[in-house]
Amino acid sequence: MSTNANSASHVTSQTVQRGFRPAGRGSMGAPVEKPKDGKKTAARLAGYFASERVYVILLAVTVIAAVLVSVTAPGLQSRAIDGLVSRDFDRIPPVLAAMIFLYMIHAAATLLQGYFSAQLSRHVVRRVREELFAKVIRLPVSYLDAHSHGDIMSRMTNDAENVSNVISQSLSSMFSGVLTLIGTVIVMLLFSVPLTLLTCTTVILSVAATRIMSALMRKYYLKRQTLLGALNGIVQEKVTACRTVTAYNLQEETIAEFDRAGDELTRTGIIADIIGNAMGPVMNMLNNCSFVIVAAFGAWFALRGMISVGVISAFIIYSKQFSRPINELAQLFGQIQTAIAGAERIFSILDEESEDRSGTQPMPASHGVIEFRHVDFSYVPGKQIIYDFNLKVEAGKKIALVGSTGSGKTTIVNLLMRFYNIDAGEITVDGVNIHDISCDQLRDSIGIVLQDSVLFTDTVRANLKYADPAISDERMIEAARLSNCDKVVAALPDGYDTVLTGAGSGLSQGQRQLLTIGRAFLSYPEILILDEATSSVDTRTEQQIQNAMVQLMKDRTSLIIAHRLSTIRDADTIVVMDHGHIIETGNHEELLAKQGTYYGLYMTQFAGQAT
Repeated sequence: MSTNANSASHVTSQTVQRGFRPAGRGSMGAPVEKPKDGKKTAARLAGYFASERVYVILLAVTVIAAVLVSVTAPGLQSRAIDGLVSRDFDRIPPVLAAMIFLYMIHAAATLLQGYFSAQLSRHVVRRVREELFAKVIRLPVSYLDAHSHGDIMSRMTNDAENVSNVISQSLSSMFSGVLTLIGTVIVMLLFSVPLTLLTCTTVILSVAATRIMSALMRKYYLKRQTLLGALNGIVQEKVTACRTVTAYNLQEETIAEFDRAGDELTRTGIIADIIGNAMGPVMNMLNNCSFVIVAAFGAWFALRGMISVGVISAFIIYSKQFSRPINELAQLFGQIQTAIAGAERIFSILDEESEDRSGTQPMPASHGVIEFRHVDFSYVPGKQIIYDFNLKVEAGKKIALVGSTGSGKTTIVNLLMRFYNIDAGEITVDGVNIHDISCDQLRDSIGIVLQDSVLFTDTVRANLKYADPAISDERMIEAARLSNCDKVVAALPDGYDTVLTGAGSGLSQGQRQLLTIGRAFLSYPEILILDEATSSVDTRTEQQIQNAMVQLMKDRTSLIIAHRLSTIRDADTIVVMDHGHIIETGNHEELLAKQGTYYGLYMTQFAGQAT
């Protein structure tokens, strides 16, 4: 009977025991990350529970019900044992019936507790992920350029998952443990104050052992976290660059580099796991000491008539029930720390300033006159990139920006698109400062094709209509014909309904670029920007695109960044840049006649001169 009662009294923590993790470890074995301001982060995370108060209340009710049963059942068992000792058999059946009823309530409460925990976790983490994704989409380009994309994705996945695991698995166990601890102490005091005080002596030893071992573990878990991040970085980098690794025949060297990082992580992980796994045996040893104390002194008290034999049986259960929440809280400490640290990392992104989209003026009835006036810019304070840049682009003109790598050509496009804010000067469109124009309207009026072709895992139709899904199929087909990507689509198995998997990885770079150019054609912008748009296509395709661009750029202001000077011979004005300065301007013939920097670039490409 004692065994059954003991088993029933610990149902609340069976889940934790089955999924035992040493103190100091996060969910799924992840190393602990200590939050900088745990209290503030925990309070902010708790704010998400306000809108889920129904599940919070239901979870609290089931936890309280389970705790009440767990602290009541040993007392009933004590009465049954005393009935056996006193041979008062009539009192035993009602007590047993009451115990069975309580066990049924405990089972139902535990089952519902798991359900409500899962529902609460699902709703809270869904809100967190929705807010985080919406925030990431609205972050300025400068933030995304300066931070690891893998780290941002990790906050969306790993950190959010850690929070989810704690809410669904650890949160109810933590509250249950605290309530069980309080309830058990109260009941123990009612039975016997001296035995309660003796049982509490092991608590001091448990707390001391937990603090010492936690401090020792933190060192190795933090080191393991750093090494794990480095290993993930190696994997991401090498997998992304797998073609380059294969092309240079460096597979063995890459494997060796991974093995070195993995071995160091393994060594550190083994030490961390040894220390972490020692927490359970140490706590069990202290618990067993508590049982010995209760049994020895309980027997002595019983012989003197201070307590009954049933009370000794109950106290053995209560002493284990008293120490169990302490062990659980020690085990949950690392998981909770990791989850709070993950929430802190999530909140750090949510607290970032969103992209500056200020501007209330509507886009002027655009003629496409662009003017840069005394523009200065630096990506990093103190390291200026653009110096006193002055350029006026007349409506409908085709302007080309050329220059060596790092001269600032793409930066000019970034500033016009308001991806970055200038340090000084102003940029105007039709005489209106772009920072006074609605950011949405400004970008809607500009079509851009970047050097790196970007497609999405969706149909060809959806990719071409990305700017405006309501565009008719007739206009889409016409744009595809103008951009010469209709031949690419015709070769696909389902035409415009072909799903591009892996962001178009099954297509060649040139084919992907043709589709992105078709997407820009379909937006029919007032201003067109081509940033090395033809750099990834062959000469014949390049000529086809140029022929189509003549029609597309008619009556439209166009900015073209190009290394292939053959694509800009017919530009109205060619602007030659060097280290953020304009050093030459003119058309193709004028710049060749000057025999300056442009002449040198041209001769390098077409006359075979050494670079």
